[in-house]
Amino acid sequence: MQERGKPLCAYFGATPLARIGIDSVMGYVAHRKGQGIGNRTINMEIGELRRVLKRGKRWQSIADDWKPLPEHSHVGRALALDEKLRLIRTAKSRPEWDTTRLAMMLAPNTATRSCELRGLRWGDVDFMGRMLTIRRSKTEAGERQIPLNSDAVGAILELRERIRAFFGDNVSPDWLVLPHAEGYFKPDPTRPMGLSGWRTARRSLTRAAGLPGLRFHDLRHDTITELAGCQASDQTIMAIAGHVSPPMLAHYWHVRLEAERQALNGLATRSGSISTTGSGADDAGTGTSNWGPDNAS
Repeated sequence: MQERGKPLCAYFGATPLARIGIDSVMGYVAHRKGQGIGNRTINMEIGELRRVLKRGKRWQSIADDWKPLPEHSHVGRALALDEKLRLIRTAKSRPEWDTTRLAMMLAPNTATRSCELRGLRWGDVDFMGRMLTIRRSKTEAGERQIPLNSDAVGAILELRERIRAFFGDNVSPDWLVLPHAEGYFKPDPTRPMGLSGWRTARRSLTRAAGLPGLRFHDLRHDTITELAGCQASDQTIMAIAGHVSPPMLAHYWHVRLEAERQALNGLATRSGSISTTGSGADDAGTGTSNWGPDNAS
């Protein structure tokens, strides 16, 4: 609730409640959309404003004219293996996509949001402990520590070498891991990547990879889907991903249930094969994963 109130306070300032009408509300909506904020977030912020105006007996004059913005009904998109490989190959084809490529390596390996990555500072990276601390998130529940796997460490180290190429070894812990203007001009590590540049690079990359409409959030969703499919508990998923809404948890519960169903069906197939042919594991399949390196070549 406190997070939702911050942009409202910044926009309306000391404006008296009596002067906030539907025009003011629509002005706020246009302002937030101009900042690239999604409809769902704006609707939640207006919901917070509505509670304040109700207490001041002002919402009744606005209620009939306010219609919530349309929201996506799906929680996200999971990627197939060939789509992931195509995205990686395309990202490596042009130097101006280097930062986007590294961000897209970090996101699925840490289940982080784009706003969390953009606010990440070098002081949040523990190289010795291979740990990432998310201090700035959409909600307090999003503040967490995430263990770094080898792919995430590789992306972090590449970003570190790039900033050292400009500034030497004197990298401040307050500097941003993904600095402003990275890849085009000398970066300013005290400023985050601009939202417009961030989105333009992501959209041009995903179109070139044949994945138009792929959102940065879909990478996070894909990771959580895989965690659910690997039988990770809800507690583990929330510890890694931070806040996960009830509809999303319900979706991942169904993913986990389907993985369990497939595992049990595999046992039934194997048992039937053994009982009819006596040949054992070879008749049930190799046991190798479709996601292994041999299948990626």
